[in-house]
Amino acid sequence: MNNTAHHGTHWQLNSVPDMGEAEFAQWAALLEARTGISLPAARKSFLVTSLALRMREIGCPDYSRYYALVTAGPGGAVEWSVLVDRLTVHETRFFRHPGSLALLARHLQARCARLGPLSINAWSAGCATGEEAYSIAMVIEQQFSTHRGEHYFGVTGTDISLAALDAARRGEYHRRRLLALEPGQMERYFTQVDGEHYQVCERLRQRVCFTRMNMLEPLAPTFGGMDVIFCQNVLIYFSRRQRTGILDKIAQCLSPGGLLVLGPGEIVQWSYPGLERVVYEDTLAYYRTP
Repeated sequence: MNNTAHHGTHWQLNSVPDMGEAEFAQWAALLEARTGISLPAARKSFLVTSLALRMREIGCPDYSRYYALVTAGPGGAVEWSVLVDRLTVHETRFFRHPGSLALLARHLQARCARLGPLSINAWSAGCATGEEAYSIAMVIEQQFSTHRGEHYFGVTGTDISLAALDAARRGEYHRRRLLALEPGQMERYFTQVDGEHYQVCERLRQRVCFTRMNMLEPLAPTFGGMDVIFCQNVLIYFSRRQRTGILDKIAQCLSPGGLLVLGPGEIVQWSYPGLERVVYEDTLAYYRTP
């Protein structure tokens, strides 16, 4: 880490440069334009701290020079990718929303009762470090264990942060992220790495893949035909107008009979042709009619 700024100026995190309203507006506009994340004035201190940490690492003395750096050509794109990792929240845990996963289990039970081959393609949007994607995979695997016919499932996790996706692919977590798991799930899906860390078993990791996605950009054709889509704790970072546009794109990817699960309270008064609201405790979910 380099604590020396340009021109030999030394500064520490406890002497963070002041950020004026115009500078904050400039940075907030850049973040929203490139990622869709809406940063209200109340989170100015978060932005300042995140920028200051990175500026100290590379020895950049002020926000205007750092802004010029992240907006300048290919080199700026690399630095911007690093910064986005600092500005996106990755703290999550397994089975963070029990109600949503209980609804998924109920939805799958109906499918597993049918005869013949069965396949499920699931998508965890804004998956961060992978806990939600693996939680979905566990629920599917558990429900499929009751299905007598041939079956297949795969889960795709997407996020804008490359660092978070790398951690997700490793599938190694501190035990505090696993507190909501039942003992049987720990034994079935995890191997202990050391006294504090556990790794998702290879059998489950093979069913889950991770790829980078900016929710503002067009969706790849491979995301069509999804049977299950989870988009929780993602929309809160976007403006109300952007939330509707993102959800409309996601809804187009849902197969007939598919389930879309959102975070409770993340959006109101949204509807989409062919989607029906699912009534289930502590959840916000929609079912696509056949």
